[in-house]
Amino acid sequence: MSAVVQRLERVPAPPGPFRPGFWRSPIRGPWLTSVFGLVLLVGIPVLFVTGALSYAAYNPGLGPLNDQTPGKGPLGFYLFDWPAGPTWLYRVTQGVHVTLGVVLVPVVLAKLWSVIPKLFEWPPARGAAHALERLSLLMLVGGAVFEFATGILNIQLHYVFPGSFYTLHFYGAWVFIAAFAVHVALRLGRMLRALNSRSLLRELRTGLADTRPEPPDAEGLVAVAPAPPTIARRGALALVGAGSLVLFAVTAGQSLGGRLRPTALLAPHNRDPQEGPNGFQINKTAASVGVSAAMVGPDWRLELHGAGPVQAFTREQLLAMGRHSARLPIACVEGWSTEDQLWSGLRLADLAALAGLPDAASVLVESVQPPGPYASVVLRGNQIREPRSLLALHVNGADLSLDHGYPARVIVPANPGVNNTKWVRRLTFRT
Repeated sequence: MSAVVQRLERVPAPPGPFRPGFWRSPIRGPWLTSVFGLVLLVGIPVLFVTGALSYAAYNPGLGPLNDQTPGKGPLGFYLFDWPAGPTWLYRVTQGVHVTLGVVLVPVVLAKLWSVIPKLFEWPPARGAAHALERLSLLMLVGGAVFEFATGILNIQLHYVFPGSFYTLHFYGAWVFIAAFAVHVALRLGRMLRALNSRSLLRELRTGLADTRPEPPDAEGLVAVAPAPPTIARRGALALVGAGSLVLFAVTAGQSLGGRLRPTALLAPHNRDPQEGPNGFQINKTAASVGVSAAMVGPDWRLELHGAGPVQAFTREQLLAMGRHSARLPIACVEGWSTEDQLWSGLRLADLAALAGLPDAASVLVESVQPPGPYASVVLRGNQIREPRSLLALHVNGADLSLDHGYPARVIVPANPGVNNTKWVRRLTFRT
């Protein structure tokens, strides 16, 4: 290894970005990089944990229908039985995940800009430790770009990567967080020393005329031949902070709701609000998944499978049964959520008892929707027994619209939106 390094050191650096004098920004240096790094040191773990919770919310342990990431092996060590409450649980965890991910984009870009000379170091490696650090840096940068790109494209409904978003995002997250952990272990001490080298308040009071390069550093971040400053460090921090605030303002309303909902300009599901009891957000319309009015017309029946003979009910027969109500939101993986809507219908617990399995461990919910992702889902026993878990027939005092799942849909507290199956045709309760 040392012989190879020595030979590389004797080879002149290629032209362009590999030459030390190529990078000339006078504000780039360990301190500014460490400020951005500190923000990410707090934000990235929160992003990872909320993403991991989002995956757990799908109850992948119940089988392939729920598990969009097969073969995860030991990476699923943390999975647990997702609770059916509080009602806002998934709305909060996924809202934080998506909103924080969007808000951190300017910080990630600024951090990448601040360390870009490191990506073009020459020679590429100066020993085993340096090679490990370089590898972790490349995995960190690649993982960050991949995770943020796939996540943002998914929430904007423009996912273009080949393969399942869930699978790629899940494995990408583990690669990214592993590289992040190695990078933190290698860099934390240097980051803290860099932060202590300058006063944040003093930098915030320093204007363009008094902006000077940081002292030369062994990391190669400080420019060898700095150009005259065109922005102060406080200006760079303000620019990044303002970018994050703007992104928060045009994203967070889709999760927070209330008066902030109209400001969520980057949220596709907040556009063109409809009037009436069914006028709240829809993930996928009936037409987009191949459900027609004829498929849920007079011949529609709800099949109930359990311990006894199969039972089939018309919608009129279901309406004649004792109905219950619950105020619940819908929250989706894209980060959007509705306000609480008033749902009414039959308790899943009562249907389980009607099927002869009052202590059912799970229920397979099948839709008239043609086969595809989330056309069927399995719900856990604790979700069945939750009193607010319903086979909903009405919302806000009116029949469900076709796009909202007419003639019947599942609605379960704290459940990801796609697991609240619409156009239900069969419930199979199991021990």
